[in-house]
Amino acid sequence: MNITIQQLNEVIDDVLKTNPKSINWDYKLAVERWSKKEIIGHLIDSAQINLQRFVRCTYEENFKLVYDQVKWVATNRYQEADIDELLSLWRILNRQIIRVLTSYPADRLLARCDTSKTTLELHTVEWLAQDYVQHLKHHLKQIY
Repeated sequence: MNITIQQLNEVIDDVLKTNPKSINWDYKLAVERWSKKEIIGHLIDSAQINLQRFVRCTYEENFKLVYDQVKWVATNRYQEADIDELLSLWRILNRQIIRVLTSYPADRLLARCDTSKTTLELHTVEWLAQDYVQHLKHHLKQIY
C-alpha cells in the first residue's frame, strides 16, 4: 500500500506544479467527448466514489457501490465550473484518500466491494487503491 500512496502523492505534486492557465480546459474534440475540465470532474467523481469504498471497506464487505460516470459528469455540470475550484476539490479529495489509506487497518486490506453495474465484480481494497492511481494517471495524460 505504501507504494500506491507514494504514487498518489507524486501525481498530486505533479499536477500542482503545472500552470492551469496554460491549458484550454473548455475545448472538446467532439460534442460527445469530455473537455479537459470534464475529465477533472470525472476524476473528482472517481475520488468521491473510491473514498467511500475505502471507508466502507474498513467495516463492511461485499457491498455494491457503482456510478454512471457519464451521468455524474453531466449532473455535476463541470463544464460550467471554475477550473481553480475543480482543481482544489480534486486535490482535497485525494489528500483525504491518502489520509485514509495511510492508516488503513492491515486486516481490512483484503476486504472487498462490488464495483460492477451488472455482474458481480468483487475487488479488494489493495486492488481498488492501485486501480484508482492507474485510472488517475491514465486520465491525467489526456490533459497534461
